[in-house]
Amino acid sequence: MLAHIRGKILENRQVYVVIENNGLGYKVWVNADLAAILTRGSEANLWLFHHIKEDGQSLYGFSSFEELNFFELLISVSGVGPKSALNILSAAKINDLKMAIAMGDHAPLVKVSGIGRKTAERLVIELREKVDCLPIATNDVNNSSAILEEIEALMALGYSANQAREALRQAKSGTSQERIREALRII
Repeated sequence: MLAHIRGKILENRQVYVVIENNGLGYKVWVNADLAAILTRGSEANLWLFHHIKEDGQSLYGFSSFEELNFFELLISVSGVGPKSALNILSAAKINDLKMAIAMGDHAPLVKVSGIGRKTAERLVIELREKVDCLPIATNDVNNSSAILEEIEALMALGYSANQAREALRQAKSGTSQERIREALRII
């Protein structure tokens, strides 16, 4: 199984890149954000998921090991294949996706091409417990738990997780109480 590749980008086709490594060109499927960064002639250093199925093999590339782990978690859910998982990773930042799943909010997932309401609900149900175990990459771990508490407080007041998250995103930094007050004004 291939797990990592470093090489020169020969071709960038928005959904996949061709990376030359030791004279061989590897076709690696990537999400839109990563494709935008990788330019022809530049050096790439990617973590790989080697997908083997009956009719072929595919490589999926990620800029970080955390992103690869989250991708593997997504495809562990029935009905979510590698391309759908890449679409999910393109739709939002990993921390936002983790937070939405942890809060039981499937709305951000429904917006993803190829993910219907039932699949989004299944993702939330199956991954809710697992996402809590994953490290959230923030500068301050206490900050991420404070954000979850702020979202829960707004949800207790009758707002959806999506409304709470959007209002808090617009709120200026400060104490949790100040951010909740400002989020209430925004909503």
